[in-house]
Amino acid sequence: MTIDDIRNIKIEDFNYPLPDERIAKHPLEQREQCKLLLYRNSEISEHRFADVPALLPEHSMLVYNNTRVINARLRFRKPGGGAVIEIFCLEPVMPRDYAQIFQTTQSCTWLCFVGNSKRWKSGELSLAVDINGSAVTLSALRGERRGNAFEIIFTWNNAEVTFASILDAVGEIPIPPYLNRSTEPGDSTDYQTVYSHIDGSVAAPTAGLHFTDSVLAECDSRGIVRRELTLHVGAGTFQPVKSETIGGHDMHTEFISVSRSLLVELRDASAPIIAVGTTSVRTLESLYYIGVILHDNPDASEQELCVGQWMPYTVGSPISTPQALQAIIDYLDRIQSDTYIGSTQIMIAPSFQFHVISGMITNFHQPQSTLLLLVSAFVGDGNWRRIYDFALSHDFRFLSYGDGSLLLR
Repeated sequence: MTIDDIRNIKIEDFNYPLPDERIAKHPLEQREQCKLLLYRNSEISEHRFADVPALLPEHSMLVYNNTRVINARLRFRKPGGGAVIEIFCLEPVMPRDYAQIFQTTQSCTWLCFVGNSKRWKSGELSLAVDINGSAVTLSALRGERRGNAFEIIFTWNNAEVTFASILDAVGEIPIPPYLNRSTEPGDSTDYQTVYSHIDGSVAAPTAGLHFTDSVLAECDSRGIVRRELTLHVGAGTFQPVKSETIGGHDMHTEFISVSRSLLVELRDASAPIIAVGTTSVRTLESLYYIGVILHDNPDASEQELCVGQWMPYTVGSPISTPQALQAIIDYLDRIQSDTYIGSTQIMIAPSFQFHVISGMITNFHQPQSTLLLLVSAFVGDGNWRRIYDFALSHDFRFLSYGDGSLLLR
């Protein structure tokens, strides 16, 4: 397919009926007992997620996203009992680094969605926060508009309190809008993977929600290698494709972080690499194109190292995967860093050539979504519909809190 063919893919071809009653509103009490669809050698079968360790190819490397969902939603009220203004933190602006912004004291700036923004044109909003018995006043000031979002300057009157502490105390876990319900106390645990530990996402890498400590231990006992990376999931993951063709859709940019040691293991891997979730897929497959950039331009700037959404369809595959990964390793050695930190806007759609993964674990995604395009790219255009028809006819639960699938080539 040419780049024009890809841009002209009609999103309506990735539609399917999804009744509201098939959307899981809550996870099962025992996460690993959810259903699992296995797609292998074009065959489809039904299992339980607890069976994953036995179903994975022998000596596989399982790569998952260790990001942790933050309490990104803050609710302010205008002075005098006025309108409620909801501020949804999307990504850091000042400082730009995730780890640094959570440790800031007194002030920081985030790019945010603002609910009811028409009722807040100017002025400062304030919110009383209790931090371990200490009264703190958090203030928000609306700054520059950027597309559908705003830069919001947060300040608070206690130099010993970090922004992370404020979010923990007064923020809410931002559950997906398609659940059509308010955040509940249980979501604080349910909407986190058991291996999450790097703060930064505003949406969970939901394929990992089914893993439990016992499933991970079973993976270890079977010789499955477990490795982690970081992609902070943005709210754009829920953004529907509103254009008639995918060429009119702008993919969101996401922060990624991959250790040098993992890059070496990926370069030298002889066994299948299985990604847990579409976020891990996008990170791993972006590495190939970052390596292509560095192979051609070893002195590329940080901005030049971002993978554009159409790059995979314009540059092809000029070098091998080990060569691409080695280019990143060489780059890290030059800058004396043990971690690659960058960003990706990659769109994985039919005709995409996978360079790193041999399989993926993922949930069942919304109709007409970029995530469904990704699944179609991996299993083949006609097979995604077979998979989803099977799931619908066998009472699988859909979306974030729903059942899972293991897709193998």
